[in-house]
Amino acid sequence: MRPVKIVTDSTLDLPLDQVKELDVVIVPLTVTIDGASYKDGVDITSSEFAKLLVSAQDIPQSSQPSTGDFLTVYADLDKQGYDIISIHMSSGMSGTYQSAQTAAGMSDANVTVIDSSFISVALGFQVMEAAMMAKEGKSVNEILQRIDIIREQTSLYLMVDTLDYLLKGGRIGRGRALVGSLLKIKPVASLRDGVYTPVAKVRTYNQLIKFFRETYEKEAEGKTVKRIGIAHIEARQLAEQVKHSLSEVSGLEDISIIETTPIVSTHTGPGALALMYYFDN
Repeated sequence: MRPVKIVTDSTLDLPLDQVKELDVVIVPLTVTIDGASYKDGVDITSSEFAKLLVSAQDIPQSSQPSTGDFLTVYADLDKQGYDIISIHMSSGMSGTYQSAQTAAGMSDANVTVIDSSFISVALGFQVMEAAMMAKEGKSVNEILQRIDIIREQTSLYLMVDTLDYLLKGGRIGRGRALVGSLLKIKPVASLRDGVYTPVAKVRTYNQLIKFFRETYEKEAEGKTVKRIGIAHIEARQLAEQVKHSLSEVSGLEDISIIETTPIVSTHTGPGALALMYYFDN
């Protein structure tokens, strides 16, 4: 049995030191802002991009890795003697999964491509456990079975502070964006089956924290929480408040807060915050 290597993309929102420790291979997406293009996490960091985002003249654009990018990675790992599990952001939000699938079909390597159905820290949940199992010498099938369980037990809720980026990305219409902005509505959505799905509207951060807390308590009933993560863009203070509230009801102190990748913030804008967690039954 050959060892397994985990490949993913740059939207996973795990700290770089953790990525290195897990020995995960990242294929970066590209973000373009005010005419300049950057490889996510390679040419620009999350904090650097956040500063550009606030002052940008235009709403930035993102682009997926090419099939050739994945082919190069898969060929190199195959030469090193690895079987490959390639886990990527939701296919409902990017063509990254399709690029990886196309490359896998063209490659001589043994590659299994997974649609995580999530982004950000929620993608990181699957990558993290898969990489730990790979380091323990687990088989491809064992790792895939565990990934399926994690995906089914994961929740992601996202709040955006401005509707401009959702409008630009085609997530909401101009009329709804105008009315929402006038009423100071902050939409809350989940990722259900990998697709942006509105679930609530709040007007204040206190209402948002209450929604997160009550939703978590309902979903956690009879289950054991494994991990909780918070991702944000220019919303550190709110993230700390959400962490405190979730710590109280979950009993989990190790709740990570991370400034999200440029690719995610491109579609949410500054002030956005996402809460993610998964359970074991």
